[in-house]
Amino acid sequence: MKIVIAILAVLLWIGLLEILRRADLKFWRYLAGSCGAFLLLMILVRPYVTVPLARLVAAFAGIIGKLSGTYQAYFRYGVIFIQSAKGAITVNIDLECSGVIEIAAFLSLLFLFSVYKVPERIYVGIIGTLYTIFTNALRITIICFVIHFFGTDYYYFAHTFVGRIIFYVLQVVLYFFVFTRPQIKRTQTGGFTYNVSGGEQKKEGEEQQA
Repeated sequence: MKIVIAILAVLLWIGLLEILRRADLKFWRYLAGSCGAFLLLMILVRPYVTVPLARLVAAFAGIIGKLSGTYQAYFRYGVIFIQSAKGAITVNIDLECSGVIEIAAFLSLLFLFSVYKVPERIYVGIIGTLYTIFTNALRITIICFVIHFFGTDYYYFAHTFVGRIIFYVLQVVLYFFVFTRPQIKRTQTGGFTYNVSGGEQKKEGEEQQA
């Protein structure tokens, strides 16, 4: 029954996108496409990728922990054990820490981003996903360092503030280079274009004046 409902939901979503395309409602098509893709990823894909992603993040973070001797990662269980002078704590890499939500949001926004052609979206999607995984592992690593050097009492501070701020700043960098910068470079206003050199811009301006 769940499979039937999922198939119907996908078909309705595709039908809606086709209607919006024919009506030339680009903004609403992009909005419906992004929101629909995110919901489908979270409902249909998330249950199968959360645990592997958690293990992958724990494994990457564990490399730094092993080299520095500050904490131990048991990537098969998605668990990190941190020893400090003020006690020890076990951190579980769950849904929030796995990065699956951020990856789903990124891929959903990229799905119908018309600045890129389809092959470019696939390439950028792979690079962006790997980038998110690595930055999330860096976030976990920094949280572990804070706990190791300052004690278990700093877990909430490290997790809620330090880790999130660093992670989301790095995500803003990703979004700038993937969405904002290409949009600016490919935007043209009259004879001026952002993706040509200064000499070419001057030449275009002289041709228009002539």
